[in-house]
Amino acid sequence: MFLKRFASTGTLPPTIRQILASGKDTANNVHVHGWIKSVRRQKNVTFAVVNDGSCASGLQTVLNNSLNANFHGLTNGASVRMTGTIVASPGAGQAQELQVDALEILGECDPDAYPIQKQALTLEYLRDHAHLRPRTDANAAMLRLRNSLVKSLHSFFEVPKTFCSPPSHRSPKATQRQDFCYAHTPILTSSDCEGAGETFRVTPSSTPTSTSEEQSTSPDPHAEFFSKPAYLTVSSQLHLEALASSLARVYTLSPCFRAERSQTNRHLAEFWMLEAEWAWTKEVGDVCGLVEACVKDALGSGREERALLAKGMTGQEEKAKNVETAAASESWARMTYTEAISELEKYHASTASRASPFAFAPKWGYGLQSEHEKWLSEVLVRGPVFVTDYPSTLKPFYMRMNDDERTVACFDLLVPFVGELVGGSLREERLEPLQQRMTSHGLDPAGGEYGWYVDLRRYGSAPHGGFGMGLERLVSWVSGIENVRECIAMPRWAKRMLL
Repeated sequence: MFLKRFASTGTLPPTIRQILASGKDTANNVHVHGWIKSVRRQKNVTFAVVNDGSCASGLQTVLNNSLNANFHGLTNGASVRMTGTIVASPGAGQAQELQVDALEILGECDPDAYPIQKQALTLEYLRDHAHLRPRTDANAAMLRLRNSLVKSLHSFFEVPKTFCSPPSHRSPKATQRQDFCYAHTPILTSSDCEGAGETFRVTPSSTPTSTSEEQSTSPDPHAEFFSKPAYLTVSSQLHLEALASSLARVYTLSPCFRAERSQTNRHLAEFWMLEAEWAWTKEVGDVCGLVEACVKDALGSGREERALLAKGMTGQEEKAKNVETAAASESWARMTYTEAISELEKYHASTASRASPFAFAPKWGYGLQSEHEKWLSEVLVRGPVFVTDYPSTLKPFYMRMNDDERTVACFDLLVPFVGELVGGSLREERLEPLQQRMTSHGLDPAGGEYGWYVDLRRYGSAPHGGFGMGLERLVSWVSGIENVRECIAMPRWAKRMLL
């Protein structure tokens, strides 16, 4: 048997975005693949806009009607391969166009049955057609924006290749990277990091067939697969702390799952979290500082997509201005939880609150409601604000107790039109205070579920801290999209899981 060897470039053909960004006024024998977004037929020529999803703008193509091709299959939604010449466009609306020499319909699309029509489609309709929702301009723009934000976040934490070059050859941006190690943390866990009990239990879909002898010694047919209960993770924090005790600086971007039945525009059952943990930090203000730098670094991403999403969106001008102001501001506001409650109580008791009263009265020792978070960021501060030092009774066991023994060294970053974007804290690195906190939360410090976590305080414990940021909420803030269900490709929430 003879094996033929073929030369390979190891690269794919250029996307439409690459073709449009190449700077070439003309190019011959260009191959374009994509889906038809619109078709306009005239007597001698047909104009079709093709988009492959790589950018917001499609490529206008011009087909002579004498071309020997299947013009009947040239409909909205059809997938095509076109070959031709890139030329300067004489028409308005685009700088270049493709003069088509050859057309191949790769996948036909019945224009009468195609669910993604040109008329306005409701959010609920598109959620019901989540498998086709990325075909819309808005959803595709959101996905590209999300991609840009993820790239920016990774870039912030990691060291670029230029870091290994001599200092004189490094770009100014290279010195701003944080030298974190990206880690993959478990999706399956045996513990509830947040302690809220909002976990998904994981069990096998079927149990193995047992012999009669095995059945006599193990009568339970539903024995745990891992010999203990297993859950989908709600946070990677505890595992990241274990890694940070060796690698010092670690982060991950991974899916999290919470069996939360909230139907608000800020909650999903499956979502993505950026989480980071690092050693040797002693002040909660230092954690806030890194979070601020990280988020600001991401706010410049995806400007083309943000402009497309802004079209036809009510209140978008104010939201976009808020993001731009936040990105350019010297530093974001900070206040303690006690100060925040004081400001909320003043407003609640004032005559000004009559026009827009709180449904829940603010009170020290109680959690901030969504309406409180939005008032602090949108009315009082008019921008992002770090609220620090919450009462210990409101926060999980792992947060470091402050000297007042009433509050913990933590923070929530509140941003306009979203509310809480980031949550973080110093972690309790001292053995005895951690054991006491766990006991007060009804957890066994010596048990198998959290014993390993306590062990980290016995062997070379170091001061450390970290944070978690919901990616969908970041997309929502940057894009102006109100509901996080439109900030992820396949949304899942209580009573609803399509695909």
